[in-house]
Amino acid sequence: MIDLHTHSTFSDGQLIPAELIRRARHAGYEALAITDHADAANMQFNIEQVSKMTRLGHFLDMTVLVGVELTHMPPGLIGEYTEKARAMGAEIVVVHGETVVEPVTQGTNLAAIEAGVDILAHPGLITEQEVALAAEKGVALEITTRGGHSLTNGRVAALARQHGARLVIDNDAHAPGDLVSREMRRAVALGAGLTEEEFARAEANSREIVQRILQR
Repeated sequence: MIDLHTHSTFSDGQLIPAELIRRARHAGYEALAITDHADAANMQFNIEQVSKMTRLGHFLDMTVLVGVELTHMPPGLIGEYTEKARAMGAEIVVVHGETVVEPVTQGTNLAAIEAGVDILAHPGLITEQEVALAAEKGVALEITTRGGHSLTNGRVAALARQHGARLVIDNDAHAPGDLVSREMRRAVALGAGLTEEEFARAEANSREIVQRILQR
């Protein structure tokens, strides 16, 4: 299993990076991206600190990636800060999408896709036009196991199938119990309307993202 969207105590997670990594490995994850909430104030700090933890993965036979989740950032700044995050060393850039359970600014989904981020997290009531553009630009859309954000998984899955957009399955983990098993990941995916083949493809998409990063 691979999880490309997790949080540590560097934002609102409950676990320091070392424990997050160890618990994820114990739960059966082979790769993990630590993507703490970031904006202009803390992005460089988060990237620098998480970069210190990638070495830990070698001792656990696990890949640890440095990432950020640009969160509640004005759409007009998302492109600029996506570029800055990568220049600072972020290996994966996630944007906190227009979930229906938070007051995310309208236009965030579109700005993230136009910026070519790696993953648009919990994109809520994403439009058909945005999904089509995500397919064109290779931006992965997230099926999330996290409560609340998962309310619109079915829409994301259906539109991704219609327009050929890539899906990934992430936990958006903030606490130990959020690192769900493969069986639960599968249940969430099938509950969103994915077929067994589409679930397998989503899991493969995450693996391909990791492989592409490691080959840079």
